[in-house]
Amino acid sequence: MTHEDERSSDVSRRTMLRGATVGGLALPLLAACGGGDTSSSGSSDSSSASDPSSSSSASSGDAGGSAGITVAASDVPVGGGTVLGKDKVVVVQPTKGDFKAYTAVCTHQGCTVGKVEGGQIVCPCHGSHFSIKDGSPVSGPAPSPLAPKKVTVKGSQISVT
Repeated sequence: MTHEDERSSDVSRRTMLRGATVGGLALPLLAACGGGDTSSSGSSDSSSASDPSSSSSASSGDAGGSAGITVAASDVPVGGGTVLGKDKVVVVQPTKGDFKAYTAVCTHQGCTVGKVEGGQIVCPCHGSHFSIKDGSPVSGPAPSPLAPKKVTVKGSQISVT
């Protein structure tokens, strides 16, 4: 084996180790920034779609809930709200009898918001907070408001499309 052969195999080993190191560091970071379902995050401040006692239901398996989602008005506290993680919708009641809904997908990196507290919708991934009044960003890295959804109230049921 010549000196050239040894040098070329060192470069290959070095390149392989560098690739393994970069991949080993990058994968956990990418996983942390993913938009995984947060309905199992243990949020105790609001009802979530993973709660079997929740009264939310979708009439079809349509992604994004475009077929309509219903939730009991009693599940949406005044000054707060309920995150329906499975349906990617957050339903809020800024003032008594005024129900609004927004997409639960954070405008920063697509995570699902985790809870509603203190008059704000909170994304657990990077700390963005949105106003329950209009979905606008209050703090954090989110650049734009949460997209509004159409809300219809019939009796004690709230429908979101």
